[in-house]
Amino acid sequence: MAFYSKDVDPVFHGAGAKPGLEIWCIEKLRLVPVPKSSIGKFYSGSAYVVLSTSVLKSGPTQHDIHYWLGNDANEVDSALASDKALELDAALGSCAVQYREVQGQETEKFLSYFKPCIIPVEGVFTTQEGALNGDTYQVTLLTCKGDHVAHVKEVPFSRSSLNHNDVFILDTASKIFLFCGCNSSIQERAKSLEVVQYIKENKHSGKCEVATIEDGKLVGDSDVGEFWSLFGGYAPIPRDSALGGPQQVDSPGKLSQIGSDSLEKDMLEKNKCYMLDCGAEVFVWMGRNTLITERKTSISAAEDFLRKQERSNGTHLTFLTEGLETSIFKSYFNSWPQTAETKLYDEGREKVAAIFKHQGYEVKELPEEDVQSYINCRGTLKVWRVNGHELSLLPASEQTKLYSGDCYIVQYTYPGTERDESLFYAWLGQGSVLEDRADAVFHMDAIVDSTRGDPVMASFLFPSPTLCAVVAQIAQNKEPLQFFLIFQTLIVYKGGVSAGYKKFVAETGVDDDTYDEKKTALFRVQGTGPENMQAIQVDHVSSSLNSSYCYILQSGTSVFTWIGNLTSSKDHDLLDRMIELINPAWQPISVREGSEPDSFWSSLGGKTEYPREKEMKKFIEDPHLFKFTCTEGKQLVMVLLLLGLVSLSGDFKVKEIYSFTQDDLTTEDVLVLDCHKEIYVWIGRHSTIKSKQEALNLGLKFLQTNILEEELSLEAPIYVVTEGHEPPFFTCFFEWDPSKANVSGSAALVKMHGNSFERKLATLKGKTSSGTAPSRNALKPRSREATPDGLRSRSSSSNGWERSFSPASTVSGSHLKFSDNYSVSSPTPVARKLFTGSSPYQDSPVIEPSSPSTNENSHQIDANETSANSLIYPYQRLTVSSTEPVSGIDVTKREAYLSEEEFAEKFGMPKGAFYKLPQWRQNKLKMAVDLF
Repeated sequence: MAFYSKDVDPVFHGAGAKPGLEIWCIEKLRLVPVPKSSIGKFYSGSAYVVLSTSVLKSGPTQHDIHYWLGNDANEVDSALASDKALELDAALGSCAVQYREVQGQETEKFLSYFKPCIIPVEGVFTTQEGALNGDTYQVTLLTCKGDHVAHVKEVPFSRSSLNHNDVFILDTASKIFLFCGCNSSIQERAKSLEVVQYIKENKHSGKCEVATIEDGKLVGDSDVGEFWSLFGGYAPIPRDSALGGPQQVDSPGKLSQIGSDSLEKDMLEKNKCYMLDCGAEVFVWMGRNTLITERKTSISAAEDFLRKQERSNGTHLTFLTEGLETSIFKSYFNSWPQTAETKLYDEGREKVAAIFKHQGYEVKELPEEDVQSYINCRGTLKVWRVNGHELSLLPASEQTKLYSGDCYIVQYTYPGTERDESLFYAWLGQGSVLEDRADAVFHMDAIVDSTRGDPVMASFLFPSPTLCAVVAQIAQNKEPLQFFLIFQTLIVYKGGVSAGYKKFVAETGVDDDTYDEKKTALFRVQGTGPENMQAIQVDHVSSSLNSSYCYILQSGTSVFTWIGNLTSSKDHDLLDRMIELINPAWQPISVREGSEPDSFWSSLGGKTEYPREKEMKKFIEDPHLFKFTCTEGKQLVMVLLLLGLVSLSGDFKVKEIYSFTQDDLTTEDVLVLDCHKEIYVWIGRHSTIKSKQEALNLGLKFLQTNILEEELSLEAPIYVVTEGHEPPFFTCFFEWDPSKANVSGSAALVKMHGNSFERKLATLKGKTSSGTAPSRNALKPRSREATPDGLRSRSSSSNGWERSFSPASTVSGSHLKFSDNYSVSSPTPVARKLFTGSSPYQDSPVIEPSSPSTNENSHQIDANETSANSLIYPYQRLTVSSTEPVSGIDVTKREAYLSEEEFAEKFGMPKGAFYKLPQWRQNKLKMAVDLF
């Protein structure tokens, strides 16, 4: 909320008190509020100030200030808007980040406030009543760029404005034409349809036709002929047509970090202002002790600098107050200290409470951590211990007892809304060896691949049914709350019983600290209630104690329960319950902190210092959504990666999606939802990522690059979530509309049909409401980002034998570059050898279908069909290394072209038996005979 001051424009009084947008415009050299009915409408002859206020989940309010300059706005109004933005910041306590926005070159953060787009109109804003537009409808040609926010810009109504790379919207009085350049992306086309819908509703009152024009389509379509007639007839668009809009230059800011020119945080003095020129973006940093007049002078100097340099309008100008530096700004400095500044809400609960109490507000304790379970926790739990190439299914009585030196696979099946859902965890013990960690993810991958559970997911519509289950990789001591809730009660012992751990102990000579009732053991008891409680064995030394917890100390025949001074009656109840679970025969001696007998300390090797202060729970920031894309050649790299022939050496780009909603989950994309304690890798059905190992690698790389400069743990939990199978603990971060979700059922078959463009086109033309699938002939986009059907089918298989996974501890770091997109290098997987001998999954469990399945897994071939195959070739011509290979066959099914006799000779079984095997095992057998 704005503070009252004689230096603050009265129009700002009360600004920022409520979440949402507030907009002001310069009119006759004064600032006037823009009515809510006009929010999102910008005049090219005016200058605006925009305030975005949001209340974070952690409690505090966040403000962002933008001043928007129309292309036809005069210099006086533009300068006044800049001054007023700074004035508004001062009124808000200098706690906002300011951005300069130039018409046609707005930041994505700004555009995210006005979905689907803003379309500036000619003229000047006025508060006077009366229409500004005449009766004649003005035909306009717009170019539309962007996949998650739309950059809409009017271009001359001329054939020369068209090109093959962009999407164009031609708005006429009776019809809206969407022209898609042959090189435009599917996501851009889909986003442009939202703009078309916006124009139809706002300029045509929903009463006009919509036509889609495919670049290069000339024959048999009346809409095509009508479109080109508006340009005076058809003429080819030159192939070398320049890309529309100004091209941003590479940022030279990183060059200043080389040698003596490297940037350090200590260079920034509190009583001065600085400008950091990064080419495509310029920052003005203002120290906390600078006056508002000094800040105005600095901003004016920066704007004047850009004018004299004749910089492109696409150069973004951002103004930062000390303590509010963005992640991008900090990335240009060497090792920006994490403790350099402290946000108000992190300065301590007591201080904040005192401030609010002084202001007359009722002060309450911060709420305890949200222990809500978003899924049914009365489902079926199965746990396997990883033992090299083998899995050991634990009996029900032992599945809540894990060892920190081992790794485990957890399968949890629970009733969903319309079907049973499955959740898989690969739990990596803190003391587990690298081999077991890699095996754990491999085993989880193979188990999921062997399932055929959901008949809808296995239908021909979806190329990758193996991703239907939600999988997660978690490390000990970094478990998400949901993991504990499905176990309800969990005991974690030290040491391990797997062959890999025992071998490690024998080879290194370290002490085997595997739990033994005859040894001294110390357990920390934690949790929130009977359905969420754990006993974790810790080092049996006094420094392991903490006044915020209760402990169980087992020493020979003596058992102590230690109660910390800061614990509650709830903690004491959990302590009693855990004693019963670990060993009901124990008769413990209860010890209060401060009254311990000497025998207690001697069992811990003597008394030393330990934490005695209340553990303050940190506020959790709001989640951030990022788009993850890889560079050119990604298809080939991914295929070779699956085959284990190359490591993933290409680069990736990470771009934040601001003000994200459920609609930003685009089927062609791979998205990362950063929830700070854990991350979710969301995989669209039409994305290039087709295996869980690929998705986990991306998640690991995201953790490593530390995009938000928040020091994410490399062992933070990583969930892999697929489109159509989003669990409630993922959807809770969105305002989730089940009618939009791609869930199972006949309606979903319609919605899931086609890419994002085809889906939105069907919605726009009202076809989904009638239950009719959109026509493939409506528009068949050809895009550089589109995945050819043939390659998709070949790369979609998630093979059980692939070993591209690299645990977090082994992923090597590489260069990270910030610009408009965050550019990162991909992880280097650990090379793994293939299985030898019999498979550990011959009798592996699978997810049982909730209803009878009428479709086989889409990766498998019907045995009758293959046996009747009329195309038969000799084995020598079908092998991968053949010197005279057969052309025109499906190379993913080479074995199908063998005769029955030769097939049985090579595989030792008939085709019918072969195709009943799990997909991973088929691939392994095909590799052995050089057919894969």
